[in-house]
Amino acid sequence: MVQVAIGLYGLQKWFGGDFAPVVDLAHRADEAGVDQVSLTDHVVMGENLDKYPYGRFPSGLDFPWFEPLTVLAAIAGATRRIRLSTGVLIAPLRPAVLLAKQLATLDVMSRGRVTIGLGLGWQKEEYDASGVPWEGRYTRLEEQIRVCKLLWSEAPASFKGSTVSFERIHAWPRPVQKGGVPIWLGLAPSERNIERIAELGDGWIPMEKNPDLLAGHIGRLRHAFVARGRDPQGLAVRVVLGAVFRADGTPDLEATLAAVPALVAAGVTMVEVLPLVFCRGPQEFDAFCQRLVAVKREVAT
Repeated sequence: MVQVAIGLYGLQKWFGGDFAPVVDLAHRADEAGVDQVSLTDHVVMGENLDKYPYGRFPSGLDFPWFEPLTVLAAIAGATRRIRLSTGVLIAPLRPAVLLAKQLATLDVMSRGRVTIGLGLGWQKEEYDASGVPWEGRYTRLEEQIRVCKLLWSEAPASFKGSTVSFERIHAWPRPVQKGGVPIWLGLAPSERNIERIAELGDGWIPMEKNPDLLAGHIGRLRHAFVARGRDPQGLAVRVVLGAVFRADGTPDLEATLAAVPALVAAGVTMVEVLPLVFCRGPQEFDAFCQRLVAVKREVAT
């Protein structure tokens, strides 16, 4: 059965800029049966927004990007079932051993409900400000994931890479989930990235929304899973639905959700929708969540 997620992007606008009430929205989504909440990451913003590779950047320079792992920790304490994710956390901006500790701690505090989305971001300025080299970021991401998996399973642990090295260190706590926190990678579907996802990831978070194109990419990913002795049916794919608007410019939720069956047929396992686009305020949020949950049953039949 397809799962549904909500993106928490921008919901502070409903509360005069206060993001704390969003924790209650996550609780309400949990009670409604939504499967996952997701939050986008930026540590800082550079001024070259025209470099955004996916069209017009949706926010201005003064938009508040709340640190995702901090927010998800607060949500963990207010929820019981809903899974906690990012779309995506810019992993190389965090030291590898710290990232492993943060994710393990969040998994313990949520009793095993973390499914982390990791990626690279698109701004060199963000790396520069964080004191992290832009060059070699793919290698840094690979080594971070290897370090996380190592520290979640062995002690003492030793690692020697080009971006991180250590000898006989001990890292506790470990994630509650057997095998560690599931890692979904938000990478473009190049041949090399297909290999990265199949080798290091449990899922994929594509920017692509076209079912026909996605079917081809997902087929390649599943083939890469098989080549590594992994079950291709275990591949998870989360897609943010592209909003459909009426002629008068208002968002059409039903027309947007109409894309779900084709996406599921292409191999998508989770769809994410942004409440900020479709709800005029928190008073419409519960009905919005109930409609998303109903889509799961409709697609299943």
